Parts: sequence; C-alpha cells; structure tokens
Amino acid sequence: MKKALLLLASICISFNFYAQDKKLAEECFKKADYKCAEEQYLKLAEKEQIQRFQSEYYNYLGTSQRRLGKAALAFKSYESALKANPMSAPVYVNLSSLHSQKGNKTKALEYVEKGLQVEPENVDLYLTRSKIYDSQGKKDLAIKDLNHILGFAPDNIFAKTGLANLKKNNGDLEGALKDYNQLIAEKPESLLYNGRADVYLKMKKYKEALTDVNKATSIDPKFAQSYVTKALVLFDTAKPKEACENLDKAVTLGYEKAVLADYYTKCAKK
Repeated sequence: MKKALLLLASICISFNFYAQDKKLAEECFKKADYKCAEEQYLKLAEKEQIQRFQSEYYNYLGTSQRRLGKAALAFKSYESALKANPMSAPVYVNLSSLHSQKGNKTKALEYVEKGLQVEPENVDLYLTRSKIYDSQGKKDLAIKDLNHILGFAPDNIFAKTGLANLKKNNGDLEGALKDYNQLIAEKPESLLYNGRADVYLKMKKYKEALTDVNKATSIDPKFAQSYVTKALVLFDTAKPKEACENLDKAVTLGYEKAVLADYYTKCAKK
C-alpha cells in the first residue's frame, strides 16, 4: 500500500513539474522571449513520450529558433516535429514558409501539397502558396488560392487582404485602396489599417500612412507588422533613427530580424 501511495505521489509531483515547464514555455513564447522559449520547448520535446505533443513542442521550438535567426536549427526542429506527427498541418505550413523565405520555392510548394493531403481546407497552407505564387509572378494562381479560401471560409480576413495586396503588388494602388476602404468600413482592425497604410506609403501619401499605422498600433500595440510599416514610412521621410527604433520594436514583438536585414543596413552601427 505504501509503495502504491509513494508511486502515486511521485507521478503527481512529476506531472506538476511538467505542467510548470509547459506553462513557462508558453509564457516565454507569448512574451517574445524566444531564447527562454527555445530552452523550455527543447526540454519538453526531449522528454515527451506522446508523439502528438512532442510534435507540437518541436514545432514551437522551430518557430522560436526561427525568430532568433537560427534557420538551420529551425529546419531540424520542424523536421523532428513532422517525424513525430506526419499529420500535423501547422508543421507543413512552417516548413513551406521557411523554405520559401530561404529561396527554395520548389521545396516550399512540395510541403504545401503534402500538407493539403493531410488537411485539404487549411487556410494557412493556401495563404502560404498564394504568397509563393505571387513572388513567382503567377498572379492568376495566387488569386485562385485566395478565392478558394473564401469559398470555404467566406469571412477570412487574411484572404480578403491578400486579394487587396495582390492589387497593390501589381501596381493597382487605387484598386487596393478601394478594397481596404471597404474592409475597414465593415470591420476596422489593426491588420486592415496597417494594410491601407502600406498602400498610402506606396502612393507616397506619408501623412495618411502615418495616421493609419498609428491607428493600427493603438488598436493592437503588439501587432509587430505595424511597426515595420511605420519604420518604412519614417525611412522614406528621412527619419532613420525613429525608423530603426520601430524596427527594434517589431523584433521584440516577434518579427524575424533576418527578414528585416536589408532595412537594418540603413541603421547606424551600435
């Protein structure tokens, strides 16, 4: 009886420590303390016995490493996540996105296709592929993917903004502005104000761009992309110091610094 009670007590203590480790990892990730998140998710992944959970931890580990600029380690972590659970659509999304970011569009598209075999109506996979097609100049295919999303998720804001951004990227700034005006009228959100700010930036309407990006940050102070957009406006208006401060703010909120490398070349060496 005593042995059984001791075993039960030991299990309870182990479970409690495990729950604390998981909570700490989640808090680190949420606070964008990716060094801490990397350490905690690595420990969780290495000792987890249930493959579905192990895959989840490796996936978060990969994203933490990615945001620390450790792309090679991120690839390995995502691959470990996929090995632990080949049916995890989020892992296919991350592998596709990272391969695309590193310039391997062919491999990126392969992971999208594999992910869609697992989850045929995964929004993130179609969004990722649409961006890849757009970067390849395949506008019709990019539009097709976004419209497909709206076929099964008609209210998806990312697909709607994606269509507006395709117009923007292909030079139809007035068309993009019209779309954003309509979307903001329907549902004013930080994502939409930031998107319209980027359109105004490309139209060189800097006053309007700053108004919108400030509106975006007032709605959601943790929306990292809006600080990047603000930095671009400030660079264009000859305010590099303030621009670089906004880039730093975006990075502290989780934006990948490696993606901003070209912009950081405009910042003074510290």
